Amino acid sequence: MADGEEELPRDAKIVKSLLKSMGVEEHEPRVVHQFLELWYRYVVDVLTDAQVYSEHAGKATIDCDDIKLAIQSKVNFSFSQPPPRELARNRNKTPLPKNVGGSGVPLPPEEDTLISPNYQLVIPKRQHPQALEETEDEEAAAPSSSQEPKSDVPQNTPQRVSFPLGAKRPKNS
Repeated sequence: MADGEEELPRDAKIVKSLLKSMGVEEHEPRVVHQFLELWYRYVVDVLTDAQVYSEHAGKATIDCDDIKLAIQSKVNFSFSQPPPRELARNRNKTPLPKNVGGSGVPLPPEEDTLISPNYQLVIPKRQHPQALEETEDEEAAAPSSSQEPKSDVPQNTPQRVSFPLGAKRPKNS
């Protein structure tokens, strides 16, 4: 055996032999660990599901039927079958749209996309310089006692502005 293979756990040796039987001669050592992690996670998921099925049936222990049902459930919900060949042939008869853009990644037209990106900017309301000076004069003239602020003085509340990404901006005249 190769160096260090005697000290490998039995499951790691099985994964290495499976890789070798599939024609994989060279691989990173982490590949074995990744397969083992996937393998263990799958087994734990199947056994957990089998235990739930067993408890639902009122049985004290898991039996072969529970495991088969759990595996079948995983297969039905984890793996999808490819579409029938006839459907694929019909779909592939329709040519792809021509690339109208220049260089770069060709993207579909915006009307064919399912997303609508949107940005919101917070823009503070501007006060005219004259109104700002009047407000400062009123504040200086008022006594600094604990009075409630006047409600007729405009507050600097931000204004939210939304626009879609890629929207054309109007030209300034």
